[in-house]
Amino acid sequence: MDPSSSIFILVAALAGITLLFIFLYFVPVNLWITAQFANVRVGIGELIGMRIRKVPPSVIVNSLITATKAGLALTTNELETHYLAGGNVPNVIRALISADKANINLSFKQATAIDLAGRDVFEAVQISVNPKVINTPSVAAVAADGIQLIAKARVTVRANIAQLVGGAGEETILARVGEGIVTSIGSSVNHKTVLENPDKISKLVLQRGLDAGTAFEILSIDIADIDVGTNIGAKLQIDQASADLKVAEAKAEERRAMAVALEQEMKAKSVEMRAKVIQAEAEVPKALAEAFRNGNLGVMDYYRMENIKADTTMRDSIASSDKDSKDSGSGKNEKK
Repeated sequence: MDPSSSIFILVAALAGITLLFIFLYFVPVNLWITAQFANVRVGIGELIGMRIRKVPPSVIVNSLITATKAGLALTTNELETHYLAGGNVPNVIRALISADKANINLSFKQATAIDLAGRDVFEAVQISVNPKVINTPSVAAVAADGIQLIAKARVTVRANIAQLVGGAGEETILARVGEGIVTSIGSSVNHKTVLENPDKISKLVLQRGLDAGTAFEILSIDIADIDVGTNIGAKLQIDQASADLKVAEAKAEERRAMAVALEQEMKAKSVEMRAKVIQAEAEVPKALAEAFRNGNLGVMDYYRMENIKADTTMRDSIASSDKDSKDSGSGKNEKK
């Protein structure tokens, strides 16, 4: 055989195999056969169009087969539109089948809207059938008597299908339940009444309608645990007393500083007055000399004045010695 002819045959064989794979890729015959045997009417042209629109035919056809076997009337166009919108087609089909078996009113439009909203529609249907228990974190609240209580609750919720689009999630439920617990404990006159009847908290919280505007329906709120915390009232009183003490000490220190300042001022004035007295006394000899020169004071007058001064000094010394002797005598009597 001519080598050129053998090469041509090989190239033709490779080209044929490539064209066969391309044909099978764009025309999934096996998938079309599966759909026909499952009594799902899907044309070859629809499968080729899915490939061109970059929609995996296996996802659409298998989901349509599952829906048809479950008795759901859906079309390839609806499933393909939801896939192109970014939805999870198999998850929506499972949710519709579960809702139909549980007699839950869920349309395809609702299911796709919930799925496109970012929620797991299949999980939502499961929660509607089998309610979910949410454990709240520790919630601290203070009763009217100043005692802190730390409570934990278990919230049983069921998904509200009608509110899944636009409804608040679990975080809102936990926040509202925590707020209700704080309000219930805070309105209690005594912490002992809360410890004796924790079901009062559950009743008060349930009456507040905390599930309004959320994607869940609260079935029950059960207080799992209540612990006694610190005495907030006593702590506040201690802090207030400490603050008052510091204020009083500051005021006392201010008064002491003012008294010291006043004392120093009086001492300065006393020194000033003493200086004035000394200055005045220094003027006496000058006045006496001036009186002698002018003839207003005689020698005998001067001597009499000196005698009076000496007599006054003697009397002062005698009086001070008598006082000292009396003080020493009284001291001896006290010792006896």
